[in-house]
Amino acid sequence: MALKEINYKKQSFRLSYEMYNPNAKVGILILHGWGSNKEIMKQAFGDKFPNHRQTYLDLPGFGGSSNNMVLTTEDYAYIVRLFIKAVGLRPMVIMGHSFGGKVATLLNPSYLVLLSSAGIVTKKPWSVKVKIATFKFLKPLGMKKIRELFVAPDAQGISHEMYETFKNVVDEDFEYSFNNYKKRALLFWGKEDTATPLYTGEKIASLIEDSAFYPLDGDHFFFLQHATWIAKKIIDEIEGQK
Repeated sequence: MALKEINYKKQSFRLSYEMYNPNAKVGILILHGWGSNKEIMKQAFGDKFPNHRQTYLDLPGFGGSSNNMVLTTEDYAYIVRLFIKAVGLRPMVIMGHSFGGKVATLLNPSYLVLLSSAGIVTKKPWSVKVKIATFKFLKPLGMKKIRELFVAPDAQGISHEMYETFKNVVDEDFEYSFNNYKKRALLFWGKEDTATPLYTGEKIASLIEDSAFYPLDGDHFFFLQHATWIAKKIIDEIEGQK
């Protein structure tokens, strides 16, 4: 594991990352989803790209990376862009899972790989609407346990800065950003995903003109059981074997 200090908006971020095959010519940057860290991505893909330089990064506020300010997805992308420059990565491929998929899209790589990416607004189920209404009603009463009771599991047990960041990014509409990506994209999706349902992947594929869409068995973390197959598809693409 290595640490790189990045300065952004007068704040210092200590970013934790790990690199495999540092002397390989073709680089792949791999980004995790919200509430996760680089370890799960290493578990899936660490031995799947033996001839490529892989960089696994903890996004600010996750894993071993620090964050003391409220961020947007655009902030995350800018910080990662500074990290790429500081480390001298020049990745041909950027892969992102869930929230990491939105960050990867903003980075505009030559090859974009999305694993059940967030970014398409979904209709909230009635139970969630009830929780939101109840939260708004009880908030003026100053009840200490409101957040613990009603906030999404992904936002529980985190700092104020990360909670406010979560609110910034959780329901973003990224349709414009996906449509504005004009290079090659590979989309892999879990058929049983409930966090970013299959239809949201189909929507993103329709927005990115030069894209390929691969629905696979599994839930939001489907890639853990399909990592070998996914890696082969990526390698075939970047080696010109579509």
